[in-house]
Amino acid sequence: MTGRRGGRPLVPAYLSTGGVARPSRPQLERLTVLTGSGTPAPADLPAAQLALLEALDGGSLTVVEAAALLELPVSAVRVLAADLVDRGLALARPPIPPAERFAPDLLKRVADGLRALKHD
Repeated sequence: MTGRRGGRPLVPAYLSTGGVARPSRPQLERLTVLTGSGTPAPADLPAAQLALLEALDGGSLTVVEAAALLELPVSAVRVLAADLVDRGLALARPPIPPAERFAPDLLKRVADGLRALKHD
């Protein structure tokens, strides 16, 4: 097996997912936000899922951020996350939609109001 940068061995993604190729929850997207549920991890939890739970400890990550942190493909993290959600160990919510664009007139009035406050 060849090494990666940093000297860590390259592990095929299917080993981290236990051979599962597709997530049980297809709605998990690259920007789905994952959060730990606070439920203690069972002793039989596979190492990759435990690593994902530890990464979620005390905060939230998108699927793609978790993949980068764990150095796994996004497809593998989607499988791991779906299993954690199925077990009640993690929560997933859809990506935050992009904000609607503000009206340029509104932005101009806000800027004018801030300038007026600054000069008072």
